[in-house]
Amino acid sequence: MDTFDYVIVGAGSAGCVLANRLTEDASVSVCLIEAGPRDWHPFIHLPAGFIKTFYNGSVNWCYSQEPGAWTAGRRIYAPRGKTLGGSSSINGHVYNRGQRLDFDTWAQLGNRGWGYADVLPYFKQLERRIGNGDPTYRGRDGALTVTDIDWHDPLCEAFIAGAVSLGIPRNPDYNGAIQEGVAYAQRTIHNGRRVSAATAFLRPARSRPNLTVRTHAHATGIVLDGRRAVGVRLTRGGRGGAPEEVRARREVILSGGTYNSPQLLQLSGIGPAPLLQSLGIPVRHGLAGVGEGLQDHYAPRSVARVRNITTINERARGIRLATEVARWALTRRGILAQSPTLVYCFWHSGESAESSDLQLTFTPASYQEGEQGKLEDEPGMTVASWQQRPESRGHVRIGSADPFAPPLIQTNYLGAELDRRVVVAGMKLARRLLASAPLAPYYEREDWPGPAVQRDDEFLAAATQRAQTTFHPGCTCRMGPASDPVAVVDDELKVHGLEALRVVDASIMPRMISANLNAATLMIAAKAADLIRGRAPPEPVIIP
Repeated sequence: MDTFDYVIVGAGSAGCVLANRLTEDASVSVCLIEAGPRDWHPFIHLPAGFIKTFYNGSVNWCYSQEPGAWTAGRRIYAPRGKTLGGSSSINGHVYNRGQRLDFDTWAQLGNRGWGYADVLPYFKQLERRIGNGDPTYRGRDGALTVTDIDWHDPLCEAFIAGAVSLGIPRNPDYNGAIQEGVAYAQRTIHNGRRVSAATAFLRPARSRPNLTVRTHAHATGIVLDGRRAVGVRLTRGGRGGAPEEVRARREVILSGGTYNSPQLLQLSGIGPAPLLQSLGIPVRHGLAGVGEGLQDHYAPRSVARVRNITTINERARGIRLATEVARWALTRRGILAQSPTLVYCFWHSGESAESSDLQLTFTPASYQEGEQGKLEDEPGMTVASWQQRPESRGHVRIGSADPFAPPLIQTNYLGAELDRRVVVAGMKLARRLLASAPLAPYYEREDWPGPAVQRDDEFLAAATQRAQTTFHPGCTCRMGPASDPVAVVDDELKVHGLEALRVVDASIMPRMISANLNAATLMIAAKAADLIRGRAPPEPVIIP
């Protein structure tokens, strides 16, 4: 068996940053294990190719959630990246850090060094911001290129004007001093191509002799020697492949993501004892919080029919699509170089909200019901709205001892009353935005939820029938002090009660943040790399 200093399980957003940062030290060796293939697929690198990777099982885990009380018995589709770069290779490219409040809350929960002033330097050092930005908050010298939308569709301009007409201010940089307001989305796209964690961080490190990357390597268990993690069991080539073992002299680091990291811990006998015992798995280390506390953003998508203008729905088929393909090939511009979401809006669900607790997105397109990656034939525009900081929590649990079986994912959307109130407020605001005066020349009618929906209970029923995930799962291996009965890792991301085992990905978030999760996941990995290497953190940013 091969032995390395560090073994990282999962080459997603966090794993790629860790591989880059740890191998800067030429004296250590790192093995990065990825269940999927290399990021060779051409649709990964074409920004609009997310539509093609959305259901592609060769680069996507293609999970589905368990039905919940507020999902009308639906099994909501839950894609996750299964390739180098992980979900950063198949996501919607949006770069959104969240609010100061999010990270200060993490620190207030007992996690030292995770307040906003502490994590802001890591956001800055990762980023190569192209465009406007206050240097107090934005970085210019990092590896992750962050650009502004460069395709200003008239529908987008009218939507922004409509938001302003409702009292929502334009915000030149929602990743700057304040998130609140409306703006074109910032994204990880440069020169018409996706900037994934693999291209930004892993690719530059691949030439280092102290980094070994193994693809098609499905981790099946963590090897423990007493209380110490000493290696990882894996199978190359999927079910039926020959079992292997990779040893770690220093640490095993799990970066499989919110679904797969708790799954691997549970398969290894680390997790809630009653669950493991019920499946016949020997309990190696009882830890009640493993897999518990799942949070995600749950979004109804309000749709209006459009007139007097061409939407992406028409541009993406027939001769118009051929024209767009040629345009991208020649100029790296057009709809093929865009994110699925073009405009972001952050606002309040009511006067009592301390900060913006609603996130809304606009796109001059509409998608088939239940098929988020498939455009409708009829012209449409869509506003998705969701609660930024939900209270509801679910879980991720294995259903058997089979390491190739998908985990059971129960998000428990809208389980908390507050969540139900805020989701209704978001749908009402989406209706007002779509019906605003600047959009009137293009607005034909509301298609969903439809004019018959007027009362709060009717809005809630509509959300139950049709809302979807926003693909932002987190919090299943929560960070917290040992006194917290559901904490899985401490504030150095070490698993409580075990040695040489850390979790570094979105699963360690103690609470959901007011953002898409990719930017924060990259930050978590950059900070973790300093913790692992014993390096002093950068000085906290002094915020005016």
